Amino acid sequence: MLPRPLFPFLPRFPRYATLADKIAWWLLRALCVAVLVFLLAPILVMVPLSFSGSSFLVYPIPGWSLKWYRHLFESAEWARAARNSAIVAPAATVIATALGTLAAVGLARAELPCKGLLMSLLIAPMVVPIVVVGVATYLYFAPLGLADSYFGLIIVHAALGAPFVLTTVLATLAGFDHNLVRASLSLGATPLRSFFRVTLPVIAPGVISGALLAFATSFDEVVVTLFLAGAGQATLPRQMLTGIRENITPTIAAVATLLILFTTSLLLVLEWLRGRRA
Repeated sequence: MLPRPLFPFLPRFPRYATLADKIAWWLLRALCVAVLVFLLAPILVMVPLSFSGSSFLVYPIPGWSLKWYRHLFESAEWARAARNSAIVAPAATVIATALGTLAAVGLARAELPCKGLLMSLLIAPMVVPIVVVGVATYLYFAPLGLADSYFGLIIVHAALGAPFVLTTVLATLAGFDHNLVRASLSLGATPLRSFFRVTLPVIAPGVISGALLAFATSFDEVVVTLFLAGAGQATLPRQMLTGIRENITPTIAAVATLLILFTTSLLLVLEWLRGRRA
C-alpha cells in the first residue's frame, strides 16, 4: 500500500517535469484564480450589503441587520413581482421544454430535409439582439391584444428558452441508439408509447438540463418584459430595475442575494445531471 502524501491537494509532477514546467503550472492556476475573483467579486460584494443596517449601499458597513429581508417579504410590490415571476417562468419553461424536445427529436432524424435551415431558424432567438426581439414582439403582439398580458409574456419567454432545450436535447440524442425505438415498434408499441417509454427516459438528463436553462432564462429576462409587461405583470428583474431607478436601498441587495442562491442551486443541479450523464 502506497503511503498517503502529506499534502494531497498539491500536484504530483512527473519526473520529466522541469522547473520551468512547474512554474508555468502554478502561474496558470494563479491566473485562473485571479480571473475567477475578478468575475465573481462584483456579484459577491452584494451579499454583505444585504445585511447592512444602513439605508444606503455603502462600505464600510456601519452595522448588521436583517431588516431589508423583512422589508422584502412584507412589501406588496415585491410580493406581486415574485408572484408574477412564479407564474411566467414555470409556464414558459413547460412550453419551451415541450417545443424544444419535439424539435430536437425531429431534427435528429437523418432523412429530414432542410435540416440546417430549420436549425438556424429555431436557434435564432439565441443570437438576435434581445432589444430587437422586444421591439418586434411588441409591434406584433400589440395589435393582437397580447401586450400587457400574461399569455403574451409567457409565449415570448418560451420562445427565448426553447433554443436552450433544443441544443441540450440534440446533444443527448447524438449518442442515442435508434435501434431501441425500432425494437419497441417491432414489438407492437405505438410511436407515442415508444417515445414516452424508450426515448424520453434516455434523453431525460438533456431535457431536464434544457428545462433548467429555459427557466433561468425566463426568470432573469428583463428587456422583453419591459416592452411587453404592464404594471400588473412586472417580474422580479423588472421590479429590481424600477427600484434601482427610483430609490436605491439594500432591499435590492437582499433580492440579489436570494437570486444568487437560487442560481447557484440551479448550477449544482446541472452539474449533478452532467455527472449522471457521464
